[in-house]
Amino acid sequence: MVIILSNSSDEPIYQQIVTQIKAQIMGGELVAGEALPSMRMLAQQLRISVITTKRAYEELERDGFIETITGKGCFVKTQNTDFLREECVRQAEEMLVKACEKARMCGLTLDELKEILELVYGGDQDE
Repeated sequence: MVIILSNSSDEPIYQQIVTQIKAQIMGGELVAGEALPSMRMLAQQLRISVITTKRAYEELERDGFIETITGKGCFVKTQNTDFLREECVRQAEEMLVKACEKARMCGLTLDELKEILELVYGGDQDE
């Protein structure tokens, strides 16, 4: 498991950890049943506070991505494919909200934004 933290990011460190672990689970890099590093070990590897890793793991568990087994550690939870898709859709929506805000600031019309989206997405998928 590779996690890269950025001190220049507006995103809090614990959230960077959560985002990257979720992405690795959704991308299949971390599979169901796989053990995560202990909170202490991850904190040492990333040179951050154990409190920060604890907060990240708690959020991941609350969101249904990992489970803690007392005395054994934290493991990637078996995922429901509908749940994973919903999480991906939610993340895409967040990014699109930001893109729409930027487009409005630049004075783009909805049609211009749609055209850009079609180009970026790969054009008409029906052809």
